[in-house]
Amino acid sequence: MTTAVTSTDRHRKPLLIPTVTKQCWGFMIGSAFFALASAPGLSEALGSSGANLLCFIGAWFFTAAGLIQLFLSGAISVPVSYAPGRMVRAEWLAAATQSFGTILFNVSTTSALYARSVSTEERWVWNPDAGGSVAFLVSGVFVLVAYSHVAKGWDPGKRSWWSGVINFIGCVAFGVSAVGAFILSSGDVVSGSIANAGTFIGAICFLLASLIVLPAWDRANRGGAPTRTADAAGTVAS
Repeated sequence: MTTAVTSTDRHRKPLLIPTVTKQCWGFMIGSAFFALASAPGLSEALGSSGANLLCFIGAWFFTAAGLIQLFLSGAISVPVSYAPGRMVRAEWLAAATQSFGTILFNVSTTSALYARSVSTEERWVWNPDAGGSVAFLVSGVFVLVAYSHVAKGWDPGKRSWWSGVINFIGCVAFGVSAVGAFILSSGDVVSGSIANAGTFIGAICFLLASLIVLPAWDRANRGGAPTRTADAAGTVAS
């Protein structure tokens, strides 16, 4: 006995299959939570508990999207004609460092929910937050390197190029946020306004970086025809 396979069945994608669309939405939703938690005026209204909860939720979307990006990044290395004979791909390095950074943000945002002492906040909140910000900054550099391997280093006519640049700006903003959030011996931070502004700007940048390379835009522009597009990490995917 045979069962007819419809076009809908052929194009249906199970929930757990990683796709660029799911990656983009994961980063966009996670970014939205971080942006809300640090938005001018709203962050004060939410209070530290409310803002920390939003960041905690957003970090999990970041982690899911980072893992999808890592799955889609392809082989770790490729053969080259010079010693040692293989080269680690910048695209994989970008995905791996960013995924590691999202895990550090999980540690930081989870710890922020219950940290009550200065030592705990420094060790389990600020340290992993700073580490995650550094990982994101390194990944942002690898994104630009990866893009330069498949296209021109200066290519403002392409949405994928803008995605990489905006993503890098967001990584820098998260780094500035970590500096502003450094915890002093008194328990205060260096600058709460800088920490919030950096988080807000970074979150908006990450949201835009994923939004402008969302595969749905290409399908809409081409009448639903499949296309090849580069995501924020230089990944080429359908």
